[in-house]
Amino acid sequence: MADGAEAGGKGIDPMGQFAIKPLFGGDEIYFYTITNVTLWMALTVAAIAAVLVLGSRSAKLIPDRGQSVAELIYGFVYKMVEDVTGKEGLKYFPYIFSLFLFILFANVLALIPMSFSTTSHIAVTAVLAFAVFITVTAIGFIKHGTGFLGLFWVSSAPLALRPVLAVIEVISYFVRPLSHSIRLAGNLMAGHAVLKVFAGLAGMTSAAGLIGSVGSILPILAITAIYGLEVLVACIQAYVFTILTCVYLNDALHPSH
Repeated sequence: MADGAEAGGKGIDPMGQFAIKPLFGGDEIYFYTITNVTLWMALTVAAIAAVLVLGSRSAKLIPDRGQSVAELIYGFVYKMVEDVTGKEGLKYFPYIFSLFLFILFANVLALIPMSFSTTSHIAVTAVLAFAVFITVTAIGFIKHGTGFLGLFWVSSAPLALRPVLAVIEVISYFVRPLSHSIRLAGNLMAGHAVLKVFAGLAGMTSAAGLIGSVGSILPILAITAIYGLEVLVACIQAYVFTILTCVYLNDALHPSH
């Protein structure tokens, strides 16, 4: 997350906040190195476990606040999966629910000052997107065999256009993981970069002795507004990623056009 201006208010580096750094010193990063990404992904998992465990530890007929939050999230995703994929898709609900929770909590935790946005990195979102792509493709072929290829054959179109549309459908299908991952990472990165810029402007105006003036107040107001927008974006992007996953799963379960 944007954490203010650079030292002394000189210079703004909106992309520096996305640098991956080892937690225990050194410059080299290997596959086993514990980095800031590792830390914040672990904190994301811990936060999810805390909310769900605390919310369901002592279920009551009249739920308390923690149970209400857990049940609200569960019911929201359950209904989404059922509405988009039908009853047949509910067997895959645990996977989709896990995806939604991880992205939502990672996005929200990234808004804490001095935190790190894991979902702003294409390496993280690409793994999530390709996992969805491979999973739904495997489901499609396991359930329908070669009949899954009917997804690419638009039988309702004129016969002469069907081969052209089939090529377009195949390209569109294999572009899915790319667009799926870039949409999430791009939105998170852009939002945090803008926050960093305005935080830097506020720090620079303060360092210049403009505290209390319009020049100092406007960046702070802008940060507040953008921060509120980023909270909304964090939730919306988790929803968008999840509902697209449901749409792709529905295509695998019902491949015919």
